[in-house]
Parts: sequence; structure tokens; C-alpha cells
Amino acid sequence: MKSGADRDLVARIIERAASRGLRLAVAESLTGGLLADAVVSVPGASRVFSGGVVAYDTALKHALLGVDAELLRERGPVDDEVVRQMAEGVRRACATPRGSGPVVPADVGVATTGVAGPDPDAQTGQPAGTVWIAVSSGERTQSRLLSLDGDRSSIRADAVAAAIQLLWECLESERASEPR
Repeated sequence: MKSGADRDLVARIIERAASRGLRLAVAESLTGGLLADAVVSVPGASRVFSGGVVAYDTALKHALLGVDAELLRERGPVDDEVVRQMAEGVRRACATPRGSGPVVPADVGVATTGVAGPDPDAQTGQPAGTVWIAVSSGERTQSRLLSLDGDRSSIRADAVAAAIQLLWECLESERASEPR
């Protein structure tokens, strides 16, 4: 993880998700497992983390996460709708039983896709640092475009930090809308 602040935020996310009985799942492309690592590095993650899918190859985004194949052909892997479908698809891909009950999708899916560099995306020519992140929860999916600077490793680390922040914002937004 990039900083102690990121670790503290993940700890708060785990506590918030646990208090609400939520299960989390992640779908990663350019971050290659760093987001899952950021979550499981914090004690107590097993209370809320179902798992993740590293779909680095574009074909896996379709095969494992259900991203529309035509969308991938037309727009490439670094796209708003692609990251949204990744976040939604990982919820299904990481479905688990709840206690002795039925297998159900994860409550929250987080996804990352983008260009870590140093070269532009081969399919679309998008420059290094172009990153999409998304969080899917309930019927809502929120995405964000990032334009990051730095080398490959800092772009990946910054993408993880931004995904963690977006996840927190979404959890806080849902909390604010809950009946009291």
C-alpha cells in the first residue's frame, strides 16, 4: 500500500462493511492484484473480502467478468462502460454462500482498468496514466476517470489509492441515505 493513510482508510472500509454485513470483491487489470493486496493486508479483511479477479488480458474481462465482447472490440479495455461492467461482473464472479444460506453475489464490486505505461494502449492509443475505476453496489455503479502521472509503479499505486477512496465515498454515500 502506498501509505499509512491508505491502510487506515482500508481498515475503516473493513469496519464499515462488516458492520453492515457487506461482502466486497475486486476486479483488476492494470493494478494486477495490488488492490486485493491492499485489502487483505489489513487484519480483519476476511470478515468482508470475498475475493478478486485479475483480468489483465482483455479476453478475460469478457470470459470471467462478463464484459460485453462487442464493447471490448469497439472501445478497448480502457473505457468507462468496461470498468462499470467489470465492477458489476466481479460481484457475480465472487459469489459466496452466506452462512448456511444460498450462494449470493458480493454486495460491492470495485474495478480498475487503464494504461500503466510506459507505452500507450495498443488498441486505442490512450496514453499511460489513463485509468478508469468503478464501484458497484446495489443497483448503482459509479465510475471515475483518472489522469495519472509518473512511472508504471506509481500509476498503479495511485490507481489503487483512488479506488480505495472511491469505495469509501460510495460506502459513506450509502450510509447517509440509509433510514435512521
